[in-house]
Amino acid sequence: MLSTGALRAHLLASRLAGDVATSREASLRSYRAFVARDPRVTIGLDPQWSWSVRDIVALMAEKCGVSGDPDDVTGTDVIDPERTLCRLGAFAERLGAVAARGGSVLFGTGHPHRLLGFYADLADAVSAAGCSVLTPAQGRCIDITTRFGVRTYGLEYVRGVALLHEAGAREAGTHSHSPLPVRVALQAAAAVGGPLPDLVVGDHGWVCGAGQLGIEAIGLADTDDPALFVGEVEGQVSVAVPLDDAVRADFYRPLTRYVLNRACLSQ
Repeated sequence: MLSTGALRAHLLASRLAGDVATSREASLRSYRAFVARDPRVTIGLDPQWSWSVRDIVALMAEKCGVSGDPDDVTGTDVIDPERTLCRLGAFAERLGAVAARGGSVLFGTGHPHRLLGFYADLADAVSAAGCSVLTPAQGRCIDITTRFGVRTYGLEYVRGVALLHEAGAREAGTHSHSPLPVRVALQAAAAVGGPLPDLVVGDHGWVCGAGQLGIEAIGLADTDDPALFVGEVEGQVSVAVPLDDAVRADFYRPLTRYVLNRACLSQ
């Protein structure tokens, strides 16, 4: 069993929390874009409240532990490991609650090269506990507007986790913030009469896109992903866990063990 103290030490050593790689400049750019309702940053969320940059900075300071001073514009961001641990506990609680009643779960990631293993291990655990791990719209083509123009991606499932795959790419999975994949998946599930997920687990547009449609959603978010934390405070997102979402894939394994233990899903 991984203790809270051991996980805290791991978060700091791996820079999942503490001094993270995300720059203050990158975070502030995202905050300004969110306030401007840039869909590349709102990632499926339609904010209910009116947000200023100062509001977003204050929110991210509360949720993540970054500097709350809007005039602090350089350097690297900081995530408070205590906030990460707290929200990981809430994440585990929601996952465990759905597993206990044998619900349906949809997993999806926009960070397949980093987070696929984390979500896949969770998917294996909830499936073993009697949950249905949903895979709607397998193989469906999705057109997504990028800075390079409109590109077509395939929606694929790897070990029960949805990701986008670009035709002809050597590596499976592509980085994406888009909410279109979860919308396509949910529409496909509804078109055949369900089931719809009781819970969506993921990041980026998977969480915000599902939450905006009224599906309970929990996920991970970096300091330059304000949409998940806005969604949490406004009520569209159930749990947003602050951590660096782009470190080495193996650094997330201790988080998996911690979540599964807290969710009473350890095998």
